[in-house]
Amino acid sequence: MKFQRLILASASPRRLALLTQLGLSPIVEPPAIDERPLPGEDARSLAARLARMKGSAIAARAAHRDAVVLAADTVVALDGELLGKPSSPEDAMRMLRTLSGRTHSVISGLFVASPRHMETLAVETRVRFRALSESQIRWYAATDEPLDKAGSYAIQGIGGAFVESIEGSHSNVIGLPLAEALAALERAGLVLPW
Repeated sequence: MKFQRLILASASPRRLALLTQLGLSPIVEPPAIDERPLPGEDARSLAARLARMKGSAIAARAAHRDAVVLAADTVVALDGELLGKPSSPEDAMRMLRTLSGRTHSVISGLFVASPRHMETLAVETRVRFRALSESQIRWYAATDEPLDKAGSYAIQGIGGAFVESIEGSHSNVIGLPLAEALAALERAGLVLPW
């Protein structure tokens, strides 16, 4: 059984842009869920659980029984500390100081569901930041780019200038590991543009 409709259970404009550039036209339906981590929950478990919660909430709707649902959630972690979206420019600067000169993990949880298939997976990318000066940190925080980004940076934007190296999926750091997402969508029966 093949499916033509794709539902993106995410409000992320970056995820939508990544899918659109591949010729997909997802319907965006972000669910409202509690995204707080559970006590003792690690980054991989959190990302997978949140993706599954988002996707399950949308896939359960009767209107989507002839569609494939894709949900994702991205978490940044360093030494076991979860670095979410900053609450203020000061919080963004604190996170950037923590990341400076170090390697951290970006983990995206993916959930894909169709009437014939359901799966959850997590994809990890290791990102190394160059050492940042205090003036670079202040300047970047003042651009407002870090304010709605997990870990306080956007690799596809100005923040990419601070990334020394990555090991793994580049698109994962933007918010959606494309190779893994496309493979899961294909397994779920979505008709892809090619």
